[in-house]
Amino acid sequence: MLSTESKLNELVNRLKELGGSNLRSVLLYGSAARGDFHEEHSDINVLCILASLGAGDLRRIAPAVRWWTAEQREPAPLFFTEEELRRSADVFAIELLDIRDAHRVLYGKDPVASINIPMNLHRVELEHELRTTLLKLRQHFLRSAETPQQLAAVLAQSTSSVITLFRHVLIAFDETPPGSREGLVARIAALADMDRSVLEAALRVRDSGSASHDIAGLYGGYLVALEKVIVLLDHHVPKHEWQRVAKA
Repeated sequence: MLSTESKLNELVNRLKELGGSNLRSVLLYGSAARGDFHEEHSDINVLCILASLGAGDLRRIAPAVRWWTAEQREPAPLFFTEEELRRSADVFAIELLDIRDAHRVLYGKDPVASINIPMNLHRVELEHELRTTLLKLRQHFLRSAETPQQLAAVLAQSTSSVITLFRHVLIAFDETPPGSREGLVARIAALADMDRSVLEAALRVRDSGSASHDIAGLYGGYLVALEKVIVLLDHHVPKHEWQRVAKA
């Protein structure tokens, strides 16, 4: 099995060979760029900038992507033109803020360092993602409440994205999120006045792959924790000042 660096080097070489001058940049982002990569649970996330993204351009680089996804079992890279990336900052504020603040250039120039992220839209996207996550977790509970193994799997799978959203809640509060997962959990629990042990237990399920003897109770507490964070965000970082004012 190839190491992370070997896989990245091979991907870049394949993209360069197939993309030629149309390939402008390749970036590593996510946990592998932040330094909290977990071999068993983390993906290797890559963003590519091409000068042109027509069907023919995509067809030429497709073999490299198939190698990356099918043989290396990594998620397909994101592909943008530089102009598309810049104009996407309003709808992908969370994602591009993460990429801008933690990335490594593997090839070409850096297309994200100077991107302006609209933080008012970051706030709106953040609440949307939190509420959508809560709704989906409730649906999973309705389907799997009597199946502890399935509940544990859903809980474990959700924790990475939930921790990312909690980090962005602190950003919305103009705080610098703690670097450690433990510090982040402690801070968000204090702000939202919730039991941090619930989040810590959910993370242990993810790390160990084993379910608690009362996974349904833990899952219920996890839902309550999400609800409290949403209320915290909605009450303390209101949206009303960003609503469009009707013209007289």
